[in-house]
Amino acid sequence: MATFQYRALAASGAAVSGQIEAASHADAVGSLRKAGMRPIEIAEPKAGAARTKRGGKTPARLITNVFAELGVLLQAGLPLDRALAIAVENVEQPPLRARLADVLAAVREGKPLSAALSAHSDLFPGLAPAMTEAGEANGKLGEALARLAQMLEQADEQRRQIGSAMTYPIALGVIALGVILLMLLFVVPQFEGLFASAPPGKLPAASLFVMGASQFVRANGLIILAVLAGAGFAARTALARPGGAAWLDRTILDVPQIGVLVRNIETVRFARSLGALIEGGVPLPNALALARRTVTNGHMSAAIGEVTDIVRQGGGLAAPLAERRVLPTMALSFIRTGEETSQLGPMLARLSTVLDRDVKVRLERVIAVATPVIVVSLGVLVAAMVASIMSAILGFNDLAVAQ
Repeated sequence: MATFQYRALAASGAAVSGQIEAASHADAVGSLRKAGMRPIEIAEPKAGAARTKRGGKTPARLITNVFAELGVLLQAGLPLDRALAIAVENVEQPPLRARLADVLAAVREGKPLSAALSAHSDLFPGLAPAMTEAGEANGKLGEALARLAQMLEQADEQRRQIGSAMTYPIALGVIALGVILLMLLFVVPQFEGLFASAPPGKLPAASLFVMGASQFVRANGLIILAVLAGAGFAARTALARPGGAAWLDRTILDVPQIGVLVRNIETVRFARSLGALIEGGVPLPNALALARRTVTNGHMSAAIGEVTDIVRQGGGLAAPLAERRVLPTMALSFIRTGEETSQLGPMLARLSTVLDRDVKVRLERVIAVATPVIVVSLGVLVAAMVASIMSAILGFNDLAVAQ
């Protein structure tokens, strides 16, 4: 049995919170519903969770929870201002609570929720006002906010998966570099005095190379750091220019395996956002313009922008996307089918689910290949350094025996 923290809506319409013991998340939901409550949020408590400091960055998870809570409360029949008031009361982070209080005040003054959210564009994602406005127009604001929360949660989950997948290889790479520098800066110099007395031509070539590398790094360490810093600054400056960034984004898509992975990740973001916007009632041209913002690859974003202009002029979606060859073949098939059956929104949602699974598999493959390559490379480099030193020492022993 596990203990879950919950927030729920009682039969009277009041928001309640507490803890419940259950074997699983599903059992906790069932127990609350049997008790006549409608769950808003259920989570297993995490030990040692740190609170966000006042004025700090608001985690995306908190914003997602706010939209999910509003969706549940509105679908339960509560007025918008009452639902917002409950959401404000339940937020613990002071900066977010203050922003939501401003949104509540604007709504009570008669402004639409979409306009109130737009006034805080630095906090809420750009898709939020559009989906909210569509929900206000068709009278399904609760469903629109619930769909928005689901989309944001899926996007956040994808970011966490990518970050977790890349953490281990990056850590191994840093450790490998640290071990090599440790050998060159501290271990190899311990044998310099011994090797200095060796007769000319008696040291192995590998030993001479390692000793020379150690001396070069120690003598020119600051220069090496300055060159690396300058190269990094120059690369950053070049990539900050439109031409440089476009070249990098286009080149990444052409890299074997990595390009396919990046293309699929971007397509998942685009399809998920576009599908949610269309199902929320946002017109296709506007939905395309908003979904394009979720695409971080400049080359793909530019192509989608061109397609958006064509759609605004009355053109289709699948054909111009196929001409620009920025989306996977599978994505084009799903989009074409969605257009032909007038089910573009559901097909895009299905596409994002299918490609998201493919991204997970490809990430696992990348990690499965990168991890042993880094470990073996580190082992070979360290072993080569040790072998070069040991061969020189054994050479000294042979000379001593011969004498």
